Amino acid sequence: MNRVATGESRSLARPDPLGLALFAVGAVALAGLPFVVFKMNRIVPGVPLDFGAALPSRLAVPCLLVCALSAAAAVAGRSAWLRLVTALGGLAAVAAAAAAAADRLTPPGNLVFRIAPGAGCWLLLACAALLAVDAAMQLRPGPIARVLGLVICLGATGMAFSRGVFDDLSIMREYAVHAHRFAAEALRHLELAFGSLAAAVAFALPLGLMCHRLPSLRAPTLSLLNVVQTIPSIALFGILMAPLAALSAAVPLAAKLGIEGIGAAPAVVALFLYSLLPIVANTALGLQRVSPAAIEAARGMGLTEGQILRGIELPLALPAILAGIRIVLIQNIGLTTIAALIGAGGLGTFVFQGIGQTAIDLVLLGALPTVALAVASGVLLDALIESIDRSRA
Repeated sequence: MNRVATGESRSLARPDPLGLALFAVGAVALAGLPFVVFKMNRIVPGVPLDFGAALPSRLAVPCLLVCALSAAAAVAGRSAWLRLVTALGGLAAVAAAAAAAADRLTPPGNLVFRIAPGAGCWLLLACAALLAVDAAMQLRPGPIARVLGLVICLGATGMAFSRGVFDDLSIMREYAVHAHRFAAEALRHLELAFGSLAAAVAFALPLGLMCHRLPSLRAPTLSLLNVVQTIPSIALFGILMAPLAALSAAVPLAAKLGIEGIGAAPAVVALFLYSLLPIVANTALGLQRVSPAAIEAARGMGLTEGQILRGIELPLALPAILAGIRIVLIQNIGLTTIAALIGAGGLGTFVFQGIGQTAIDLVLLGALPTVALAVASGVLLDALIESIDRSRA
């Protein structure tokens, strides 16, 4: 009996492997990598500063205590709630420390100096975020809880930005310079991603239905769409530029509608083509999984084929269809960034301008909102799909 109890106590005391790995990475990031990089302007490489040099002890000590508590909870791995709370606390503490370092190192009124998060800061943020995600997955929150958590995180982040907490960080300096067009480019990004998705849904749902009704059509259709999916995005943008430019030159009405060889037209067409395969395949698969017994029962009740499709087949196939739409939306949000190369606009404009100017902060100004938009879209659609599944259970 005592041996069993001893074995159980040893298993309980065993450190969590992921937490131990994240603790090791975080310790290396904190002790051996620069926490921030001080730059005289936006282009020069800058001077790396470690955690102790970037912050005074009165600010560094509280941050270290929060990080230590988060590390202890990560290694112990006993309470998912404790891990989640301490991970979010560590995430906030590291972000606040970076903001405080920027505020301390930037002379009042100076608009040229740049204080950018260093490799150590990014690694610490990544460790805290991974720990929070792992703890959240262990808790298995429901769809409402996930959406509420997303709203709280976005609200807290938005409040911090609106109050100027991060104004002295380099990425916010870039935002201040480009604020006059940031909202317009973000709106263009949403228009391209969601507009192409809406067009693809309108076309792909009937095509998926046809592939389900006519099995002989399914294999060649999916094969053709799979070929389109394998074409690199840059290549597809380039391929579409020539015919659309010729169409614009030959048809004046097309030019008046904005259909040209560069700009939004080839971007929307390419995104539309990329969107077809996941939606068509998932629509056909979802309809195929509908129970034949349910369909036969509906026919026995005298329902027409149209009524069966609208009232039984499509509702039962909806989770699979939404899963395809989720894939497409996240894919389109990312690919729209690349569309800036052909003059389509969007957040990718900042990414490629930053690359051309060797300004990594400008790259982040376009990349980080794109990542946030993709993550938020994925969480919302996942919650919607799970809600539909639960309502039928």
